[in-house]
Formats: sequence, C-alpha cells, structure tokens
Amino acid sequence: MMSVQKKRTRDIAAKRRVVLTGSECTGKTQIAQALAAHFACPLSAEAARLYLDRRSMALTAQDVEPIACEQIAQEDAAVSRASKLTIHDTDLLSTVIYARHYYQACPDWIVDTALSRAQGLYLLCDIDLPWVSDGLLRDRGLGGQRAQLHSLFVAMLKQTGQQWIYIRGVGLAREQYAIAAVAAYLAKDSITPRHDIDRP
Repeated sequence: MMSVQKKRTRDIAAKRRVVLTGSECTGKTQIAQALAAHFACPLSAEAARLYLDRRSMALTAQDVEPIACEQIAQEDAAVSRASKLTIHDTDLLSTVIYARHYYQACPDWIVDTALSRAQGLYLLCDIDLPWVSDGLLRDRGLGGQRAQLHSLFVAMLKQTGQQWIYIRGVGLAREQYAIAAVAAYLAKDSITPRHDIDRP
C-alpha cells in the first residue's frame, strides 16, 4: 500500500505547481495572491508567517518542525482543491534554508520531504525592492544579510535542479512579469530559465 507521503507526492506531481520563493520582503505574498486570482486556482499560504502571527514572539529552532508540518498541510490542502494548477507562497525548501541559516541545522525528515516534493516552476523574487520592516521577521534587511540569504535561495534551486526564473521589477510590472512566466510554463510545460536578466 502506498504510504501517505508517497500518495501526497504523487498528487502533487499530477498537477502543475508554481512556488514563490526568496528572502523576506521581496513581494512573494502579493505576487502569489495576484497569480492565484489571475489563474483562478488555489493558493497555499506561507506557514512560517501564519505560525509567527499566532505566536507573536521570535522563532527558535524548536519551531522548525511545527512550521514544516503546517507548511505541508497548507500545500496539501491547496493541491486537493486544484484541478490543474496550484500557487504556493513558499514551500519546504524555504524552511530548510532558514533552519540551516538561523539554527545551523534542519531535521533530516524535513530535508528529505522538501526534496521529494520540490517540482514545478519556482519564481525567485529578487532583492530589488526596498526593505520594509514587518514586525517579528527574522531578517532585518541588513545589506550583507539580505544578499547572503538571497544567495542561499539561488544555491538551493541550482543544487536541487529546479526549474526557476527571477522575478524583478516594481509594482504592477513585477506581477505582470510573474503572470507571463506562469503562462509560458503552462503553455509549454517547461520554461527556459532566465537567471541573468536585469529586469522584466
């Protein structure tokens, strides 16, 4: 009998998956919502944000596993409602990056699960937007730290062989570029990564 996790992975693979990823304060949530509205498809929320809003206190290493479990639940719920496409406001790869960066380790089961579920098109939001303070966010927008985190997302996408593209620009232009990237992905079932563009 297929395990629950294998069934979830199969269900994800049967549908198109678009993940907004990248460091904090790069417009991921706004773009994810715009994409879900434009393509009339389910959206999974960022579990870390939901968890942080409930706790209203700084995160620690002990919060990594509860966040991962909630991330999985959010994604699976969205996939279960989808007919063809699901938009994800981050996924478990992000959980792995933050756990390793802030706590120097990530539980093996989260890493394994993240890799087994990672597929589809990743939209990497660049750090070309100005930093805006937002409560208990872990990053504080320091130039070096922001660039370092961004480089970790780039490295993860490359190392795991994901299909990804930069999302750059301001306001509506940023959203429109993301919409065009997803439309191309849906039309061709793949997209030639463009990691070296300067602007949409």
